[in-house]
Formats: sequence, structure tokens, C-alpha cells
Amino acid sequence: MPVRLSRFDNSWYSPGRPFLVQALWFFLGLPLLRAAWNPSSQLRRGLLRLFGARVGAGVVIKPGVRVKYPWLLDIGDHAWIGEDAWIDNLAQVTIGRDVCISQGAYLCTGNHDWTDPAFGLIVGAITLQPGAWVGAQSVICPNTTLQEGAIVTAGSVATGTLDAMGIYAGNPATKVKTRLIRPEAHHPNP
Repeated sequence: MPVRLSRFDNSWYSPGRPFLVQALWFFLGLPLLRAAWNPSSQLRRGLLRLFGARVGAGVVIKPGVRVKYPWLLDIGDHAWIGEDAWIDNLAQVTIGRDVCISQGAYLCTGNHDWTDPAFGLIVGAITLQPGAWVGAQSVICPNTTLQEGAIVTAGSVATGTLDAMGIYAGNPATKVKTRLIRPEAHHPNP
């Protein structure tokens, strides 16, 4: 059977807010979030909270970050989100405390059913547990969990559940080693 994109129908999908709220986000909130002239993570955190995101203390959000729907976003304390990261959250995205999302990373919660002639929409949540690191220009696919301390290296494509403290590389990302964190060294104040 051939693909029939003219039959595509995602009318079942609801992003969870009325059209007016969505429009305010896309035409006002999102441009302010992405603005390069705004160097303040504090203002970005406030803007996301205003539109329903749960954002912890000390979160760093760099210019150029895109968020599809802030009301489907939960960010833990002291997480970092780098320049031009894209959180394309048609479903819930949960970013734990002390998570680093590097520059240009893409968190994608939507896909299409390639077995469906109408190419139907599929959505799935993403969870980044505490201490995980998403490398620059990497892709995190729907229904993916990075367990505590897991790393996806730069340019990799992650799917499924990645082991705690695992370091994953490639497309598809496969485990290449285990992350070891050295004890904190005592650094006297200068």
C-alpha cells in the first residue's frame, strides 16, 4: 500500500493549552526566550514559568533555546541548557537536577508511524535523570530515558533507556564505557 500523506490526521493530539495561550507563546514568549540580546537566565526562567514550565533554582538557559510547549517542561535545579538547544516537546520532557544539555542538542518527542499509510503522529516523553549530559548536536528521540549520570556524546542519536553512568556514542548511540566521576578536590578560595 502506498503512503498517502493527504490522509494525515493528528486531530486527536492536544498540546494541553487553548489556542490563545499557544499563540501568545509562539508570537511573544518564544521570541523573548530565544533573543540573543537577553543574556539573563533569570528572565528566561521567569518567562518559562509564566507559561507553565516547572523550573528549578539556578537553571542556566542560554540564548537561542527553543521550547515547543513550556507547560510540558520540567527542569530541575542547576540544570544547564546551551545555545540553540531545541526542546521539541509534543509530550512531557523532564530534565533532572544538574543535567547539562549542550549547544544545538535536539530533544524530539514526536515521530511518525512509518507503517501507517497516513504517516500518523506518535509522541513519547523524554526523561533526563539527575547528572545526565546531552552532548552538542546530539538527538534524543521519543520515549528515551537517560538514567542518572548517563552521557550521550556530541552528534549521537539516543533511543530507549540508557544505563546510569553509561557513556553512549554514535548513531544509534551505543554504550562505549562507564562514566567515573573523581572525588572532589579541595580548592582554596583565591
